[in-house]
Amino acid sequence: MDKDFTRILAVDFGSERIGLAISDPTGTIANPLMVIKHVQREKDAEKIISIAVENSVCLIIVGQAFYIDGQPNPSGRKSARLAEVIMQLTEIPVILWDEHESTKIARETRKIMKIKKKKHHSHMDDLAATIILQSYLDSLPRNLQFPNQGLENR
Repeated sequence: MDKDFTRILAVDFGSERIGLAISDPTGTIANPLMVIKHVQREKDAEKIISIAVENSVCLIIVGQAFYIDGQPNPSGRKSARLAEVIMQLTEIPVILWDEHESTKIARETRKIMKIKKKKHHSHMDDLAATIILQSYLDSLPRNLQFPNQGLENR
């Protein structure tokens, strides 16, 4: 891979599975990467870091869910704890990003794509991670040079 380009990895943490998505080298388009089985927080963090290193990732985005009042819900608190462990184990910057309705949007997207009803409820974790990542990428100012888009701070 060209050393001038790096990617961003997004994580959609679930109680059974963890969806992963990755950006293109320009930081413009999010793509589903894979789904891994949730084992245990530290092991999950190690696996995520391994995948991040393999893919020359410069930033890890962890989706976080919130109540309507802006406070993290139980799932959001678990995501924050996973992000903390990842930060302890790597120098790759990690940020939490609002995953507002990413699973619902993923489910609706599958319906629009006319995926058979039987598969509507199959693993949507990588698609949800893609939606989270695309939301983050779309929020970035396009006048900054990638990969240093203000990523110096954690």
